[in-house]
Amino acid sequence: MRILPVVAGLFVASTALAQDAAPTRGIYTCTTADGRKLTGDRPIPECTAREQRVLNPDGSQRSTLPPFLSPEDRANKEAADRRAAAERLAQLDAIRRDRTLMLRYPNEAAHQRARNAALDDATKAMRSSERRIKDLNVERKPLLDEAEFYKGKTLPAKLKQSLDANDASIEAQEVLIENQKSELVRVNKSFDAELARLKKLWAGTPPGTLPPLGELPPTTPPPTPKR
Repeated sequence: MRILPVVAGLFVASTALAQDAAPTRGIYTCTTADGRKLTGDRPIPECTAREQRVLNPDGSQRSTLPPFLSPEDRANKEAADRRAAAERLAQLDAIRRDRTLMLRYPNEAAHQRARNAALDDATKAMRSSERRIKDLNVERKPLLDEAEFYKGKTLPAKLKQSLDANDASIEAQEVLIENQKSELVRVNKSFDAELARLKKLWAGTPPGTLPPLGELPPTTPPPTPKR
């Protein structure tokens, strides 16, 4: 007859375990737009447009229920989230570019060497065009001497063709020289802007916090010089 108390004890224990295992329901609380504080055992209809806190039975916060959004509000939020994600990626990219810049140029001397190398290419091209113009002027002299014999007369077709070709070649080299001069200006501006940024980074400014360096627009070819 002692079995009954034992069975009853097992039943009570199993019931308590089942209750402990059952999920506890949350307590929802929020403050309405007019300042009323509401509490319920399920999401509060008056606060669908406002954030609701979900509490444990002991009053501690379990989670937060975000506002229920209309289709339009949801679309706006998704657009804002996309913009925020793009801004985060842009910030990470800015940090990466600044760090790469500092690795490439650890000091001003390294940056100056790179500037000199970039300027050297444009300078060499300009000097080559200048030498070519000198050669073309040398080639032009006998053509002009020959043209003196036909002063006031029509030049022979071959002589006129040679003079026109010489003119065109000189003009082409002059255009190249003007382009290279513009390139020298562009390169110097680019390196000046880069150096100003590097000086701030070398001084301790965190990478990615400076305004974008920006890209200089391509050099506009100068007009063809008139002879």
